[in-house]
Amino acid sequence: MNHVNLIKLSVGSESVDQLIDWQRRRSGQIADGQYYHVTRMWPKREAEILEGGSIYWVINGLIQCRQRITGFREIVRDDGIRRCGILLDDAVIRTEITPKRPFQGWRYLRPEDAPPDAREGRAGDSELPPELAAALAEIGVR
Repeated sequence: MNHVNLIKLSVGSESVDQLIDWQRRRSGQIADGQYYHVTRMWPKREAEILEGGSIYWVINGLIQCRQRITGFREIVRDDGIRRCGILLDDAVIRTEITPKRPFQGWRYLRPEDAPPDAREGRAGDSELPPELAAALAEIGVR
């Protein structure tokens, strides 16, 4: 079976580092310290996701990173509503910067439509600002 990914807006994050910091603070809020993201809808394609899928994070209109999805857990909050907790690997993997229009909730993302992981830079190289990397990618310069 082939895997499928999810794609989601990281609402409130201005950078990958800010997403990482937010997740580290939140991971202490459940007993096992597992990184997770809560969403209302449970993916119907759960088995395909667990075959090696990741969640791709859109930050400021750009796909910038991904995390491997390790499982799903039912979360019930104070309001009594059942939600889906998407369990995430703590490693955040930067991807090639790819523009993405806004959308609501999460969507499935086929592997062939997902951006590749970012290439490792040379020691001492500084990272390009995401907007510049996206502009270069649009004109075919990576």
